[in-house]
Amino acid sequence: MLKAEVICDKNFKIGEIDPRLYGSFLEHMGRVIYTGVYEPDHCKSDEEGFRSDVLEKVQEMGVTAVRYPGGNFVSSYHWEDGVGPRSDRPKKLELAWKAIETNEFGTNEFVHWARKAGVEPIFTVNLGTRGIEEAAQYIEYCNFPGGTQYSEMRKAHGVSEPYGIKMWCLGNEMDGEWQIGHKTAYEYGRLAAEAGKTMKLIDPDIELIACGSSLSNMETYPVWDMEVLEQTYDVIDYLALHQYYAGQEKGTKSFLAQTLDMEEYIKTIRSVAQVVKKKKRSDKDIKFSVDEWGVWALPSNSVNIEVSKEPWKIAPPISEQIYTMEDALLFAGMQMVMLRNADVIKIACQSLLTNVSACIMTEKGGDVWLQTIYYPFCYFANYAKGTVLKSTVAGPSYECEEFKQVPYLDEVIVWNAKEHEVVLFMVNKSEDETLMAEAVLQNFIPKKIKAFISMTAEDKKMTNQQNHNAVTPKQQEGGVLIENRCIVELAPLSFNMVRIEV
Repeated sequence: MLKAEVICDKNFKIGEIDPRLYGSFLEHMGRVIYTGVYEPDHCKSDEEGFRSDVLEKVQEMGVTAVRYPGGNFVSSYHWEDGVGPRSDRPKKLELAWKAIETNEFGTNEFVHWARKAGVEPIFTVNLGTRGIEEAAQYIEYCNFPGGTQYSEMRKAHGVSEPYGIKMWCLGNEMDGEWQIGHKTAYEYGRLAAEAGKTMKLIDPDIELIACGSSLSNMETYPVWDMEVLEQTYDVIDYLALHQYYAGQEKGTKSFLAQTLDMEEYIKTIRSVAQVVKKKKRSDKDIKFSVDEWGVWALPSNSVNIEVSKEPWKIAPPISEQIYTMEDALLFAGMQMVMLRNADVIKIACQSLLTNVSACIMTEKGGDVWLQTIYYPFCYFANYAKGTVLKSTVAGPSYECEEFKQVPYLDEVIVWNAKEHEVVLFMVNKSEDETLMAEAVLQNFIPKKIKAFISMTAEDKKMTNQQNHNAVTPKQQEGGVLIENRCIVELAPLSFNMVRIEV
């Protein structure tokens, strides 16, 4: 049996957890929208066509914010196509995913859905094929009270009060050559700065998110981020980071070790922001939004192959990835990395919510079921609230090709003062050995273990596709408290949560 000790102290804190750290993402891609969250003919859809079974799972999942409408989709999107009477909305060629977009679901539908789901909307403006004027018109439509062309257009569409959307992304992944309207860092930075400045003239209370690097292996990273910050620093509030990890074929050790790459990615971008702050002689601190993140379970070119085989369909089923227990462990590890940087990461959007690299899967006309990755997100969103504590781990590690020292125990500790509890989240990365974890909670008086939840599987490649309950968390009876120490045994390749009353 492996053994590891984790030490934290009530007085040593990383930062407060922003509720928006538990966001997700809806894009007009494949079946994310149509037959995902919106299916008017479904027996469980409400009067607006929203699937009530999906809404229920979103609420249980604990999602707090949702980014919309893209994604790559947004870079050739005309928001005007998705408002007004549905009978007047045009069918368009959707260039990012080579589909036909009906525009049956648009801005007003999304806001209505978001309100029913209890999530805060995050909107993205098109800075690919469009620019400053269209961004200004969009925010006028959404946020201006009335008496002007676009605010009155909203009223004519039956929405008398402004939506008051407070978070806006200035384009999407503009560093990527795959992006329609791709630009250099300088070109994008200047456009984003001017668009953001104009949008804040209309609504000074909004928060703006500029595009940072789309992946940690981008050739332009981190120079892109520095140039964009140079141009936009005085206007924006957040720099966006995107990150997906694949590599299952490299083996479990290398696959799960990629959390270390994510740590380094965030550490580097934090440093870049500090350098620009000093160059600007600014008192302002830029925060970060990881507004696309997740595990990728398909070959990197698979989506392009799928859309090219049968292009120009309406909501075709593409990139419907099925997640394993192994995938859920990396997913949980990525979420722990973001929590360990909660002092600067204030927004994060798991990508995507339904059907494409998704937590929630739907069958057209049928049932809804939950992927393995749903459960770690659900437990973090519902129980990782309050303050992230600094923690130190002493224990065994392993070596793989990419990293020389990978701890078997990955963890984060959260103090929820409101609920009088300390919550331990832990992943055992060992494939074959149980790990005895001993957590020392300094300056706390533990009273009892309220819950010990563990998720593992007989086979690390097990999924919930056929048997929808094959991989689910289970209540454990183990775990002991000895003074200020909590001792639990973690099964091989397991995700774990321990709630301790203090």
